[in-house]
Amino acid sequence: MNPSVTQDLSIISLIWNASVVVQIVMGALLLASLFSWYYIFLKRFQLKRAENQADEFEKQFWSGAELSALYHRANAARHPGTLERIFEAGFREFTKLTKQPGMDVAAVMDGTRRAMRATYQREMDTLESHLSFLASVGSVSPYVGLLGTVWGIMNAFRGLANVAQATLGHVAPGIAEALIATAMGLLAAIPAVVAYNHFAGDVNRLSIRFDSFMEELSNILQRQIH
Repeated sequence: MNPSVTQDLSIISLIWNASVVVQIVMGALLLASLFSWYYIFLKRFQLKRAENQADEFEKQFWSGAELSALYHRANAARHPGTLERIFEAGFREFTKLTKQPGMDVAAVMDGTRRAMRATYQREMDTLESHLSFLASVGSVSPYVGLLGTVWGIMNAFRGLANVAQATLGHVAPGIAEALIATAMGLLAAIPAVVAYNHFAGDVNRLSIRFDSFMEELSNILQRQIH
């Protein structure tokens, strides 16, 4: 085999000699892949930390500690977890409403639940951040790679117009560079899709856990009023 042919058909050579449009497509896919992996590692550590903080706070909560002591501890924490923030918001509102004269149980509990629900929504927005980016990369990257493939193949066949006798050697580099764009699109999409599905499941489990905690805390606070 001719060494020059092997060198010309190497991946680096094909990318370097690709048309401008195909290079732009490859560059965009490379950036999307890099950002995807950055967010994958970021979400992995964020969700693991949220789960560990929830475990620790629930252990303290169900150990029989005074709610007021837990509130002061959560209020003084530098980096409280999601459950601590929900508890802090609910207990603060509960304490404020019970001190107001003429407040019935329903009004107190309704205000407490609203305070916890507002904090819950803010925390869930934080946990769900960047998941939409992973979903977009997973769904769009194959089509972007296909765009580069179509453009590369089109240029390969356009080049045959100036060739008297067409051979496979004339179109092979153009088709090869086009297929690299497809491969890069898949390499960007597959990890993003897998990570999105995994993280979406983790967020959903945490959401159910937080929602259950709010209901349990509401029942405890309501019993305290009575």
